[in-house]
Amino acid sequence: MHGPVSAAWLLVALCAGTGAYCLLRMRSGAEEQRSEAGGEALMGFGMAVMAVPAAVFTPPWWAWPVYAAVFGAAALRALWAVRGGPRHLHHLVGSTAMVYMAVVTAASPPAAAHHGHGGGMPPLTAALLLYFAGYVLLAGARLVPAPGTPARTDPVHWGDRPELARACRLSMGIGMVAMLLTM
Repeated sequence: MHGPVSAAWLLVALCAGTGAYCLLRMRSGAEEQRSEAGGEALMGFGMAVMAVPAAVFTPPWWAWPVYAAVFGAAALRALWAVRGGPRHLHHLVGSTAMVYMAVVTAASPPAAAHHGHGGGMPPLTAALLLYFAGYVLLAGARLVPAPGTPARTDPVHWGDRPELARACRLSMGIGMVAMLLTM
């Protein structure tokens, strides 16, 4: 990721923390939580690695094709899961966005990555940016409790709390917006 180093480190921390929480959610008693948490953990850790400032660590040339292959496999898994319902579409878009960013990063010469494009934003980047910006707004609105909603009093295992899972998805959406803005 190219941009302010302090913002990059904050993004690394946010994504790594989200990935770690998603790993813990994999121990949930609810099958739906476990199945989604693995893909979200992969996305969180993958975003954290991609967000490490280029001034600190520049991955070897072979890392980006490997990255694209891993997230390509995740995209295929999400595509297969979409058969069961549209709730997996977001995972498909996220994994595809990671493949896109890995391919663009691999194709960009290092000097050009620091100086911008000069020709405007590529249409696919703009489309992904619009998608994730909309997702962030919608996910943020879903976290706000409706007026008159009673406070939850039933004991729920922390890994099974849907609002924490939504907060993780929101933070990864914010991270994706930040990463796409640097493309």
